[in-house]
Amino acid sequence: MMISTRGRYALRILVDLAENLDDGYITLKEVADRQEISEKYLESIVKDLVKDGIVEGLRGKGGGYRLARPADEINVLDILRSADGTMAPVACLEEGSEPCSRAVECRTLPLWKGLDKVVSGYLGGFTVQDLVKDK
Repeated sequence: MMISTRGRYALRILVDLAENLDDGYITLKEVADRQEISEKYLESIVKDLVKDGIVEGLRGKGGGYRLARPADEINVLDILRSADGTMAPVACLEEGSEPCSRAVECRTLPLWKGLDKVVSGYLGGFTVQDLVKDK
């Protein structure tokens, strides 16, 4: 399993917003400059984070983005799912997928379910707050 660039950048955005929480709403330009990521690419990532209620935005002068809830209530699994859509190791375990016709006789399904449980448990056990550096 490999976390996409989009997923890694989403984590960096959230950590950046958490570390600069006292600044209120933060522009994507500021985040892009600090993280050395294209502002245009950040826009597409933040759009999904807003849609999933992880980040909230404010338009206009003084606008930008901020965390939609406290950093210790936003877990890494939710961020990666927002950015990448799924963390399931195989297609048949993706949320909303059609049941596999071979599931009853599939010898590997328990392995994939176990991996999914381990990955979800591990990533779900970390919050944005856990990744924020002490100031």
